[in-house]
Amino acid sequence: MKEIIQTLDLAEETAGRLDWLGDFGKDPEGGVSRLLYTKEWVEGQHALKDWMENEGLEARFDEVGNLYGTLKGKNANETVLTGSHVDTVTNGGRYDGAYGIVAGIIALKYLKKHFGQPVRNIEVVSMAEEEGSRFPYSFWGSKNIVGLAKQAEVETIKDFDGVPFVDAMKNAGFRFKEESNGPRKDLTAFVEVHVEQGSVLETEKTAIGVVNNIVGQRRYTVEITGEANHAGTTPMGYRKDAMFAASHMIHEIISMARKIGDPLVTTVGKIEAYPNIVNVVPGKAIFTIDVRHTAKEAIVSFTEQMTARMQEISNEHGVEMNIDLWMDEDPVPMDQRVVELIEKQCKENGLNYKVMHSGAGHDSQIFAPIVPTAMLFVPSLKGISHNPAEFTEPADLAEGVKALIGALYELGYKE
Repeated sequence: MKEIIQTLDLAEETAGRLDWLGDFGKDPEGGVSRLLYTKEWVEGQHALKDWMENEGLEARFDEVGNLYGTLKGKNANETVLTGSHVDTVTNGGRYDGAYGIVAGIIALKYLKKHFGQPVRNIEVVSMAEEEGSRFPYSFWGSKNIVGLAKQAEVETIKDFDGVPFVDAMKNAGFRFKEESNGPRKDLTAFVEVHVEQGSVLETEKTAIGVVNNIVGQRRYTVEITGEANHAGTTPMGYRKDAMFAASHMIHEIISMARKIGDPLVTTVGKIEAYPNIVNVVPGKAIFTIDVRHTAKEAIVSFTEQMTARMQEISNEHGVEMNIDLWMDEDPVPMDQRVVELIEKQCKENGLNYKVMHSGAGHDSQIFAPIVPTAMLFVPSLKGISHNPAEFTEPADLAEGVKALIGALYELGYKE
């Protein structure tokens, strides 16, 4: 196992297949738009099904459009799952999601050729959707697999063109899953390999990230209401400047986060001022806050301090503040046993790796509470993602496939 993987050259095949898949939904600007249940999505999924079958895997769709390719094991009642999502953001890159699918197929092809039938099924999944780019709903693919998707949550939603979710699904050839069926009972592990979408691995010149935790997130929208007034005739001391108050808060929020340091990250990503006119003191300001950390208690502690300080600033400026907490997701730890198995294989095969957390959300966070789960990262050039410039060196793509082969061998072939 060790010698074979070390001499395996996967770079050309992996990069070539990603380019091939990226042509389904290719944009004139050079990116990829492969949104859930669109023509491009349907064509891409069926092309993947053909590839799976050509590699000797048993391929099938489930009710909602998740695509599976299975290498049958001696024990048909247990399945090790790998894969990722096939959908992209609008004008996204060729690697996000797609890499996990391509790597999974190549890994199964390799295992089948060199080791034959596994002890338990090993399956690669091309999940229908994760991004939430077409409809206001995320993780449709993985939530259906683990029994968390609810028909009522999507029955009335539409895309930006007014196309109902239900109609798009039916036109693509799929239907709702019976909710009474619940989650799949045969899954013994899920391993997702993914581009990092950050710059840690590239900066540290490390080929593989073994993910042990996905960060929790709190997101807020803050509305500051002051008093719009004439920019020339209102003395500074008489103003209730909503933008000044908001900027004071933003400075304090970021300063507090910088003082605490990693792994806490805090971002103010959107700011709006009203009436947004050069000669009017802003009467209203709206901004967003995104707070992330690997520990729930740390998120709670920071956000409590943050909101208390914001209220103090609001009082100092004589403005009103309304805070809407609209996302509150707990951190999701990966399964320690699976993480250790992956580490073991990385060490045995001489792979350059580090254990790290994921600062972004992934399908793995949906699986982890129900199925033993872990993730593998490979470097992203400059951390760029959700962008046509998204890129990972072919040599790094190959290292990720090697690590995945080792993980699947450990999980699927060992008694």
